[in-house]
Amino acid sequence: MIIVCGEALVDMVPRPCGDEVGYVAHAGGSPYNVGIGLGRLGVPVGFLGRLSRDRFGRMLRERLAANGVDLRFTREGDELSTVAMVHLAAGEEPEYAFYGEQAADAMFRPDELPAVFPDGIDALHFGSISLLREPGASTFEACMRREHGRRVLSLDPNVRPGLITDRDAYVRRLEGWVTLMDLVKVSRVDLAWLYPGVSVDVVVQRWQALGPALVVVTMGADGAVGYSADGKVGSPGVAVTIADTVGAGDAFTSGLLAWLDEQGALDRDRLRQLTAPMIGSCLAYASRVAALACTRTGAEPPTRAEMVVAVAS
Repeated sequence: MIIVCGEALVDMVPRPCGDEVGYVAHAGGSPYNVGIGLGRLGVPVGFLGRLSRDRFGRMLRERLAANGVDLRFTREGDELSTVAMVHLAAGEEPEYAFYGEQAADAMFRPDELPAVFPDGIDALHFGSISLLREPGASTFEACMRREHGRRVLSLDPNVRPGLITDRDAYVRRLEGWVTLMDLVKVSRVDLAWLYPGVSVDVVVQRWQALGPALVVVTMGADGAVGYSADGKVGSPGVAVTIADTVGAGDAFTSGLLAWLDEQGALDRDRLRQLTAPMIGSCLAYASRVAALACTRTGAEPPTRAEMVVAVAS
């Protein structure tokens, strides 16, 4: 089983409404989306985080359950749910404005962590704004440090600049997390903001020296590149008619983890033994998952059955 750790929130996605712009509520949050994606792909998955008892929180919980996500590690609180206003522009990355000071998902506390994880937990995945808001950020970091070396740890920082007040301090903390990881997925857009003027190859080489077995960089329509001890492997993008790109990166991460799980590679030693052709196949599958998600509005990743059809075609 894979446990996804982090925030669950509501994305308010713009939709035309006559001469005005209306907003439609979609369940979201990067780790939450990864969990939904894994569940739809048939991977045993659980969610570690905190949900509100408000109406949005109930919606988030119901959607997790409906997609086969194990809720035994999910906590609840009386605080409100975080809301993210999504701003979309053709050809650009979505922009987010978050409203959720001391919201339920941000208030995840150390005493709400499981004392131990049961047998059968192969990997923990972390990411995004859950690592920016306290006390949740320190709680998840404590979980990383406790579980480092025990099982595969995965990270997608999914950077949200609007929530980062000190870029240099954030980069230092991020690099501390990278030292604990076996797998890191990051977007080219994130790296450009984190390390302005520095090439992707240079940044990834720096991160590889910190310890991860595999670093994957997504590049939107240009595909993705994987870096391992076996070298650098590229995979082209998949051409589709785009509805929007909300949750595309999370769908990619779900595909990445699902492929590794299917191959029995969610093991710290086996992850380091991946060959370049295997990594290429992994990236191609993850790119296909992300491409299908882009054909739908909101974060709506494909199912395993849909992927069987897509791969066959």
